[in-house]
Parts: sequence; C-alpha cells; structure tokens
Amino acid sequence: MNTSVIELRVARAKNVQVTDDELIVALDDGRTIVVPLAWYPRLLHGTNEERENWRLIGAGEGIHWPDLDEDISIEHLLAGVPSGESQRSLQKWLAARRRSRAA
Repeated sequence: MNTSVIELRVARAKNVQVTDDELIVALDDGRTIVVPLAWYPRLLHGTNEERENWRLIGAGEGIHWPDLDEDISIEHLLAGVPSGESQRSLQKWLAARRRSRAA
C-alpha cells in the first residue's frame, strides 16, 4: 500500500489593510483573509494612523501594531479565532488611552 505524504506549509502574511469595518490580510499563497474589525477591539478603537502602523512578525506568521499593543497570528485568522482579550483588559486599555489623550 502506498501512502502519500502531504507537507503542510503555514501561510504567511505579505500585506495588511485595515478599513473602518474589516481587517484584510493578503497571504503569500494567493489567498486573502477578510474578518470583521469588531473581532479586534483595539484595532476597532484605533485611529487610521495607528491602524496603518503595522509590521509583520515571525517572517509573516503574525502582525504587530505597536501603537495599539496588538498582535494577531495568521494561524488564528485562518482558524476564525477573534481576540481573546477580556472586557476588563480592554476597558483598562481604553481608559489609559483617554488619560494619555487628555494630558
């Protein structure tokens, strides 16, 4: 009996776009992932400038937004996993943002 070996390759991000409603990630295998921005509250509450300031991490295995302290893995995007941040943590982050803007 012959068995074939399937080599799985992890898709990596090559480009990112954030609109008012969606996170759009172009992958190196030709696919594009589009998810609701509501899945990632920090991105949702970020300014356009903050959303545009991203960088690929782990050779495209993830995306990092330094201004928003947000990291999203491509694996989670492909699996349909939204942010796991608790409401308490998000509220604390939002309060700190309001304080820093008022200063």
